[in-house]
Amino acid sequence: MRQVDVAVIGGGIVGLATAWRLSERFPGESIAVFEKEKEVGFHQTGRNSGVLHTGIYYRPGSLKAQNCRSGKQAMETFCREQGIPFEICGKVIVATEERELPALEEIERRGKANQVACRRIDTQTLKELEPHARGIAALHVPEAGIIDFRQVAKKLAELLQSQGHSIVTERRVVRVTERSDGVELETRRDRWQARWAVNCGGLYCDRIARMAGLRPAVRIIPFRGEYYELKREAQQLCRNLIYPVPDPRFPFLGVHFTRMIHGGVECGPNAVLAWAREGYRKTQVNLRELAQTLAYPGFWRLSLRYWRTGLGEYVRSFSKRAFVRALRKLVPDVTRQGLRPGRAGVRAQAVTRDGALADDFLLDESERMIHVLNAPSPAATSALNIGRLIVDRLAEKRHL
Repeated sequence: MRQVDVAVIGGGIVGLATAWRLSERFPGESIAVFEKEKEVGFHQTGRNSGVLHTGIYYRPGSLKAQNCRSGKQAMETFCREQGIPFEICGKVIVATEERELPALEEIERRGKANQVACRRIDTQTLKELEPHARGIAALHVPEAGIIDFRQVAKKLAELLQSQGHSIVTERRVVRVTERSDGVELETRRDRWQARWAVNCGGLYCDRIARMAGLRPAVRIIPFRGEYYELKREAQQLCRNLIYPVPDPRFPFLGVHFTRMIHGGVECGPNAVLAWAREGYRKTQVNLRELAQTLAYPGFWRLSLRYWRTGLGEYVRSFSKRAFVRALRKLVPDVTRQGLRPGRAGVRAQAVTRDGALADDFLLDESERMIHVLNAPSPAATSALNIGRLIVDRLAEKRHL
């Protein structure tokens, strides 16, 4: 059995950022990061929109609000030091109907409470910033940016390995046994003993927590987000980032336009139930995982509460015409001919038994472990600060 001081389950950006912060805080201790894929950052880290979020949307005082601002600053500093490209390009949040104005005002209020630079702009200023966007009012958020988070994850892994720590790929953790003196991890290939462990398992974080003996108050429900891309001849329709006013009932931001750091413009995503936790294609089904989702009371309570919204998301999933119609609310010049299918990602969304969507980062703890049970957007932006938060909590445990 191999020995290590701290084990981190999950080689996404949150897991790697946690390991990096551990290496800074406890430089003499050994760390192993367990990733079931051949490379780090394969799932949510490498399949998100690549936006550096500012913290404008989040309830003041929430973990999202607290960690997004300082996390973004830490991410920018890290990228400058490591030569990773990013760009602060700004975004506009556009109201297209009168009924969206109260929500736009609430976003502005939250932004100012969270010390985000933002300003209300009129239609003329909107046209100067994004000539093809249309709306009746908008917020300009100049601090928003774009980045490749998978590149950040790979750099973190590289730095950890250069310090002698282990990035153990192709190691799916299949058993976790927590004892008073440490945590035993079993993979399909080997067994490890750690003094402490952190669960950053993303789409499988709740399952890992149950392996370790916890009874988490949430279940991960996977939502697939599908994107289109603007063809080259249509890319002038979006200069930077164009967002709608999100529905305040949901933690999703609605279909939007995102210029990518390596070129091109993505449009989306929608949000539909994935039939597998890693169900990136419409036809991808894992019967066991789907049955677990359908057997969970929280899923049905959520579905009954928001069935109309969910139906609209499915219509956009199967109808390009409907997807284009949603995009044209923001940019009327978008055409079906100007779009091609893009990639898809799956969001690990924590849902309670009563059908509520967890709208904040969620951590749970046991004697020797810390479990990250909900880390959706802006987790990538906030990763270095989430890592510091986890390490602070782990340090408290060590001194009990």
